Formats: sequence, C-alpha cells, structure tokens
Amino acid sequence: MKINKEGYKIIAVSGLICLVLWALMYHFIKLHINSALFIMSTIILVAFWFFIVAFFREPRRVKIHDNDLVFSPCDGRVVVTEVVYEDEYIKKDMLQISIFMSVTNIHMNWMPVSGVVEYYKYHPGRFLIAWHPKSSTENERTTTVVKMDNGEQVLFRQVAGLIARRIVSYIKVGDKVGQNDVFGFIKFGSRIDVLVPKDSELLVEIGDPVVGSQTPIVRLRK
Repeated sequence: MKINKEGYKIIAVSGLICLVLWALMYHFIKLHINSALFIMSTIILVAFWFFIVAFFREPRRVKIHDNDLVFSPCDGRVVVTEVVYEDEYIKKDMLQISIFMSVTNIHMNWMPVSGVVEYYKYHPGRFLIAWHPKSSTENERTTTVVKMDNGEQVLFRQVAGLIARRIVSYIKVGDKVGQNDVFGFIKFGSRIDVLVPKDSELLVEIGDPVVGSQTPIVRLRK
C-alpha cells in the first residue's frame, strides 16, 4: 500500500505517541494491574495507529480524459445538487454538486476538468460539520476556478469539516492542469463543492457514492 506524502509526519508523530503510551501502560497496567487489560489496551493502540496509516493510503487509478465530462474530485457521497448563485468570482447562477468525504474515504483530491487555473484563494474559517449548508461559505476552504479550452469556467472548493484542520492544495494561478491530475489533500472528514454551468447535464443524485477521478458527475452542454 502506497502512503501519500501528506501523511508522513502525522504517521510518525502518532506512532511515537502510541509507543510512549504503550510503554506507560506496560509499567502501570501490566506490572500493577493485570495482563488482560494491558493486551486489550495494546490492541486498541495498534488499531488506532493502523487507522491513521490507512487514512493516508494512495490508490492507483487509471487516468480518464473526456472534455465533455466533469469527474468527481474525490471519493465520497453526493450530498448537494442544486443551482446556486456563485458570488465570489464567477458571479452567476451555477449548478453545485457537493461530495462529502467520511474519515474512511480516500482523501486525495483530483482535478475534475482540464484547463488553466485563473483564480485561487484560501479562506480561513470555522469548522462546522461538512454537510452543514453554511460550511461552503463559513468553513476553512479553498476556492479554485479553472478555465477550460472551450472557455467554460468550473469552480471547486475544498471545504474543511468538523475534524479536518488542514487543507492542502498544490496549484496556483496560471498553472496548466490536466483532468484527473492530483491537486490536493484534505486531512480527515471534509467535502468538496463543484460548480459548473447551470445548463449542464447532472449525472448523479443525492446519496450516490462516487469515486474520485473515475465517476463522471456532470456532462457539459456543447
């Protein structure tokens, strides 16, 4: 299993903490209370550390390119499909698809379309539950707009959730990006909003599971 680079430090630190706790438990529980409780506590610590390691797993996926389609930028489940007014940059009605990532999902992020990054901004903010309606405008988040070769603009936001405290984006304004290239990572539960032209054909419904870089969520009108 390949581990994403964003997890190296957290895995090392959490492993060290687990090791210290194990040593303390050995001294205070096994030597002074009983071995059964020590064994149970050891199993819990090992399971917790393996959960941290598994969270940062990096899957191998086939790159798909189709300029008529917008692909899911992450693994998760669709929680919003609605037309909203985008008032940060594009300033018009757009179709929004929001995907919630639980702590068990892969948290790598992939580019939903190809094009040139014409806008990027990091917003500090709150840490409301990621499916809360206000999380898109009040939580810590990034906003990215990609202009496609056909002139269409697609906006997407990485939105921190209740647990997430660290959003990572590798892109900057002016970058030429390819569809389904890796562009970032969100550490622990979170969501991504994708906003596309409102006349696009929606290919998913609320509740649908999606796979990042593999599931088409919208077909753009020609």
